[in-house]
Amino acid sequence: MEYLKQIGQLNPPYLLWSALGLFVIIFIRYLIFSGVYHHFFHNWFGDRFRHRFLSISKLKRKQIRKEVYRSAISAAIFTVLGMGMIVLWQRGHTAIYTSFDAYPVWYSVLSVLLVLIIQDTFYYWLHRWMHLPGVYRWVHKAHHMSLQTSAFTSFSFHPLESLLQAIVIPLLVLWLPLHIGVILALLMFMTLSATISHGGVEIYAPNWARHWLAKWLIGAAHHDDHHKKFNYNYGLYFTFWDTWMGTETPDFKERFEELTRKEEAV
Repeated sequence: MEYLKQIGQLNPPYLLWSALGLFVIIFIRYLIFSGVYHHFFHNWFGDRFRHRFLSISKLKRKQIRKEVYRSAISAAIFTVLGMGMIVLWQRGHTAIYTSFDAYPVWYSVLSVLLVLIIQDTFYYWLHRWMHLPGVYRWVHKAHHMSLQTSAFTSFSFHPLESLLQAIVIPLLVLWLPLHIGVILALLMFMTLSATISHGGVEIYAPNWARHWLAKWLIGAAHHDDHHKKFNYNYGLYFTFWDTWMGTETPDFKERFEELTRKEEAV
C-alpha cells in the first residue's frame, strides 16, 4: 500500500497521523475491553458471578482514574514501538510477511505458540528481576499499587515496564517470520489475556486447575495471588515457569477449587 510506503519513507504527515490513529486504536481497544469486561461481571451480571469475585471491596473510582491515566501512557509507548515496527517492515528490515502462501499453514499456528512461549519466558524472568528490591521501587511498584486488581489494571504500568513488556514482538519480527494477521491476532490475545488475569473475577470452570492442559493457563485467581502475596505467580500466560521454579502459590489449586466450588451451592 502506498500509505505504508510513505510511512516507511518517514513522510512526516503520514507518520504523525498514523501514530495518532494507532494510539487511538490501542487506547480505545483497552478502554472497550476493560470497560465491557468490568461492567459485564460487576454490574450487569454481578449477582450471578459474585461468588467468584476475588475481593469483596468495591473498586474505588480514584484507582480506576489512575489506572486509565497510566494506561494512556502505556498506549503511547506501545504506539511508538508499533510505528517503529511498521517503519522497519516497510524498509525491508523485518521477517513480516503478508501472503499465507509464503509458509505452510501449520507454520502460522506454530509461530503463534512459539511467540507466546518466548514472551512468557521473557516476562517471567523480567518479572522476577522487577521484584528485586533495588528495581521494584522504580519500575514495578506502580503496577502493584493496584492491590485490588480490575480489568482497568491490565495496561497500568510504569513507562519503563511498559517498554520492557512490549519490546518482545518488535524484536522477534526482526528474525522470526510472522504473518501480519498472526501479529494482529497476538496483539488481540495479549489484550484479552491481560484483561482476564487482572479482571478480579475468576471465569474458568471448577475443574480448570485439574485439567491436563488448562491447568497450565493463567487466570484471574492465579494472578490475583501475585498482587496480594507478592512473591508468587510471576507468569504471564502459562504456569510452566512458576511450577518449575517453585514460585507458584503453594495452596493455589486448593484455593482455586474452593473459590469455584462455591457456585455449586448457588
